[in-house]
Amino acid sequence: MERPSDAPVDYVAILKRRKWALIVPLGLIFIVSVVVAFVLPPVYKATTTILIEQQDVPLDYVKSAVSTYAEQQLQIINQRIMSTTRLMEIINRLNLYPELKSRMMTEEIIERMREDIALEPISVDVVDPKTGRPTTVTIAFTISYEGKNDPGKVLQVGNVLTSLFLEENSQVRERQVTEVSNFLQDEVAKVKGDLERLDGAIAQFKQLHMNNLPELVQVNMQSINDTERNIDLLNNQLTQLREKEGYLLTQLSNTPQDLMQTDRQRLSELNVRLVNLKHQFSDAHPDVIKTRSEIAELEKRVDASTSKGNPRPDNPAYINLAAQLASTRSEMASVNAQIESLRNRLNDYKRRIELSPQVEAEYNALLMERNSTQLKYDDLMRKYMESKVSQGLEKEQKGERFTIIDPARMPEKPYKPNRLAIMLIGLVLGIGAGIGTASFKEYVDSSVRNTSMLTEYTSFPVLANIPTIVLESDVAKKRDLMTRIVIGLLASLVFGVLMFHFFIMDLDMVWVKLVRWMGI
Repeated sequence: MERPSDAPVDYVAILKRRKWALIVPLGLIFIVSVVVAFVLPPVYKATTTILIEQQDVPLDYVKSAVSTYAEQQLQIINQRIMSTTRLMEIINRLNLYPELKSRMMTEEIIERMREDIALEPISVDVVDPKTGRPTTVTIAFTISYEGKNDPGKVLQVGNVLTSLFLEENSQVRERQVTEVSNFLQDEVAKVKGDLERLDGAIAQFKQLHMNNLPELVQVNMQSINDTERNIDLLNNQLTQLREKEGYLLTQLSNTPQDLMQTDRQRLSELNVRLVNLKHQFSDAHPDVIKTRSEIAELEKRVDASTSKGNPRPDNPAYINLAAQLASTRSEMASVNAQIESLRNRLNDYKRRIELSPQVEAEYNALLMERNSTQLKYDDLMRKYMESKVSQGLEKEQKGERFTIIDPARMPEKPYKPNRLAIMLIGLVLGIGAGIGTASFKEYVDSSVRNTSMLTEYTSFPVLANIPTIVLESDVAKKRDLMTRIVIGLLASLVFGVLMFHFFIMDLDMVWVKLVRWMGI
């Protein structure tokens, strides 16, 4: 039943009536918060800040073979270090979590350590000089470890993790550049083998098609022109030789083969002349005598030639003409042989030109494959040399590297829990719970508390008011009851905490997670 409460005295009366409904939840929750604040073990934290330094040599001179960004590199290293093998090795070496080994499995202990390790990158907003756009760049990161009760061991674990990060980064980068260098070396060897194979194929192709190569087309065309011109010259020379042969044949046919025939003709002429002279002159005439002496001499020569029986021509003019004719015919045979040779060569040149397109297609295919292989070889060789330089850069620690700028220090006070904050939160929650409990009880309570309420509800005047009579025995009973209630609540709380701690799960682990979730 709702009742209006306008006067402050009404609220005071409510507080007096509901004081135990307010005090019990407040005290119970506050006690629980105090117990929690002091039950939780102290947690210490060791944090190391590591700077990501860029390589000393400018990228324009030496490019790194490591292609991963800083964020990716951090995540790769983090996954390697957070592996079960690595964490188990650290746990066994430093004897971490001894209280959990008897109650939890190995995987749970490793997962607990993963939760205690935190990797946080430190990023800044910069302007990219190449694009002019703002971008976020990771310039450093922190590696931290949380542990309870022993700050020295926490510091030791933090230093171990820092060393692992530095070593793993150096090893990962060196391994990456080594793998890149080895891969490029193998690829260069393969491409070099292909290049040598293609050079051998091209050399064999050139040897097989020596005269049909496309670069010889112009030479073959020029050779055809020269051969045709030479054939024309030889044909002209042959024509002249044929004309000379005909002239010599004509001269030779009109020239006697030997001198005897000439003497006989001369003898006939002289006999005719002698007859003519005898008709004109006497035998004592000088012309007659001279003619007779020539006839006698010629007769002797003719008789001597006839007695020798020599069929060979002995006329010098005939012999000279015959020699010229033989020379001309020999020269004609030589010219014909030259023409035939030039025609065969001309046909060979034409056949070469006809075969050139097919040979050119095959030759160009080999050249294209060879050129592309050469370009690939040059590119791989350039990259291989860059990888070797990058490998030296990583070995000399001149590339991108991790540098400790703020090493972990011995924790002087617990990182958490914040006991005061826990107790203040418990106090606030207790107050809220007490007020809520008191308000709920007051809301559901339909009792009439004073005469004004009775008059308002019944519309009758109140004649008399008999006060509540409280005996000492009632007060004692009520006090004993409240004492037993408080003691029972405290005993139940302690028993529940102990049971929860020893039989259900590790209490501090639960509260650590709770405190992390609450952010205190």
